[in-house]
Amino acid sequence: MPSSIFDIMGPVMIGPSSSHTAGAARLGKMAYKLSGGDIARVDIYLHGSFAATYRGHGTDKALLAGLLNLPPWDERLRDSFRLAEEKGMQYRFIPTDLGDVHPNTVRFVITGAGGEVSEIMGSSIGGGQVVVSEIDGLEVRFTGERPILITRHQDTPGVISAIATLLYEQRINIGNMTVNRSRKDRLASMYIEIDSLCQEDITKRIAQIPGMIRVKLLLPVVEQLPAHF
Repeated sequence: MPSSIFDIMGPVMIGPSSSHTAGAARLGKMAYKLSGGDIARVDIYLHGSFAATYRGHGTDKALLAGLLNLPPWDERLRDSFRLAEEKGMQYRFIPTDLGDVHPNTVRFVITGAGGEVSEIMGSSIGGGQVVVSEIDGLEVRFTGERPILITRHQDTPGVISAIATLLYEQRINIGNMTVNRSRKDRLASMYIEIDSLCQEDITKRIAQIPGMIRVKLLLPVVEQLPAHF
C-alpha cells in the first residue's frame, strides 16, 4: 500500500526521467548543501548510464541546476548552463569509471569561493530517490531524511565515548555510526546518523572535545512542493 503521494505519483519534476533528471537535480542540490554552497568551481565525474546518456537525458542540466540550489521541478532547470555562467560558476562534466557502484552515480569535486574543496559521491537509485555514499573520503549513507553528524578528530582514546555521552545527555538516539581510521596520520573520521535534533547546538560542545578538528551537522534536506501542485 502506498505510504505517500510520492509513491502514487512519483516525483514532481522537469522531465524526461525521474532517475536522470529529478534524481540528478536532487543529488546536485544535496552536494550544494553538503559543500556549504557558494560554489566557484565544480568537476562532475559521471559513471555508468549517467556517463553514457547525460546529454540526451538532460542529466547535465539537472545536476548543474541542483548545484545552483534549484529543486527538481523548477522550470529554470532547462537554463542551468546560462544561470551558472551568469553566476560565474565554472563547471566540467567528465565521463569516467567510478568502480563497482550504482550505474547512476556521480562524484562532485567542489571548490568553494574561499578555496575550500569538498568531494561528494552519490547515486540516483530510481523514482527520484537518491543516496550520498561518500563525503570527503568518508563512507556514508545519507538520504537527506535524517540529521547526520560528521567529525574529524585525532585518533585517541575517549573521543568517541565523549561524543556518545553528549548525545545521551541530550536524549538523542544514534541510528547508525561509521568510523574510518588512518594509521598514517593518526586521524579518524566519524559519521553518525541521529534520530532527532537537540535543543542546543550540539556541534559547539562536540568541537570543544580534546582532539576534535572539525564537526559538521547535516540537516535533513526538506524540499517544498510548488504552490500550484
